Amino acid sequence: MATLRDIRSRIKGVRNTQKITKAMKMVAAAKLRRAQENILNARPYARKISEILSDLVTEDQRQTNPYLQAPSGNNVLVVVVTADRGLCGTFNTNIIKEAQNLIDVELKKAGKEVSLFCVGKKGNDFFSKRHYNVIGCKIGAFSKLSFDTALGTANEIIQSFLSGTFGEVHIVYNEFKSVVSQKVVVTQFLPVPAISSDGVEKAETNFIYEKDQKSIFEYTLPKYLRAQMWKVFLESTASEFGARMTAMDNATTNAGDLIRTLSITYNKARQAAITTEILEIVSGANALKESNN
Repeated sequence: MATLRDIRSRIKGVRNTQKITKAMKMVAAAKLRRAQENILNARPYARKISEILSDLVTEDQRQTNPYLQAPSGNNVLVVVVTADRGLCGTFNTNIIKEAQNLIDVELKKAGKEVSLFCVGKKGNDFFSKRHYNVIGCKIGAFSKLSFDTALGTANEIIQSFLSGTFGEVHIVYNEFKSVVSQKVVVTQFLPVPAISSDGVEKAETNFIYEKDQKSIFEYTLPKYLRAQMWKVFLESTASEFGARMTAMDNATTNAGDLIRTLSITYNKARQAAITTEILEIVSGANALKESNN
C-alpha cells in the first residue's frame, strides 16, 4: 500500500505535469490563431486560381499538357505530411493509417511501385523503420514555415514527375476544419485531376486573351500547383496546432481529475493513520492505568 509520502510525491508530480500541459495548451492556442489567419487568407487564392484555370483549359490542353496527361508507368510517389513532434492526439496516427491504407491496399494491389516523400519527422520515422521506400524527407519545415519551404518541396516533386521518374503523385495530409476537428485528405497532386471551380455554375464568357489563351494557361498551371502545396502546408500546420491544443486541454483536465482522486486517497489514508495513532495512545493509556491498579 502506498504511504502518505508516496501519495504526496505523486500529487506533486501530477501538479507539475498539469502546469506543463496548461502552458503547452496556451502556446498552441496562440500559434493556432496565426495559423487560422494564414489558411483563411490562402483558401480564396487557391479557389480563385482554380476557377481561372477551369476557364482557360481546353480539350487540346488536356491531351497535350504534361501536367494533365493520364498517369504513365507503375511508379507512384506518395507525399505524407505529418508533424515533427507528438503530443497532438491522433493527428499523426490518422495520417499514417490513411497513408498505409493507400499504399498497401490500393496502390500495391494495383501493381504500383510506391515511393514515399515524408514531410515531418513522425511520418519519416514510422515508414523508415518499417522499410518502406522513403526517397526523401523534409524535417523542421513547420518550425518556421514560409512559402519558400513549400515552393522548394513543390518544385522537387514536380520535377520528378516531369522527368518521368513517377507517373502519379498523391498527397496525404490533415485539412483544418475546426479546433477539435481535422479531416484526413488523400488527393492526387499530379497529373492534375479535372480542374473545377468547386461546382459553381459559370456564366457564358467571351474573354479576349492577351497573350493567347494557351500561353496564359501554361504560365498559370505551375503557379496553381505551388499554391496547392502551400495550402497543404498551411492546412497541416493549423490542424496540428488545433489537435495539440485539444490534446493538452484534455491532459490538463485529466490531471485535475487525477489530483482530486489522489487528494481523496491521501486524506483517507491520513485519517486512517491519525485514527490508528489515537487508538494506540488510548490503548497504551488504558494499559498503563490497569497496571497501576
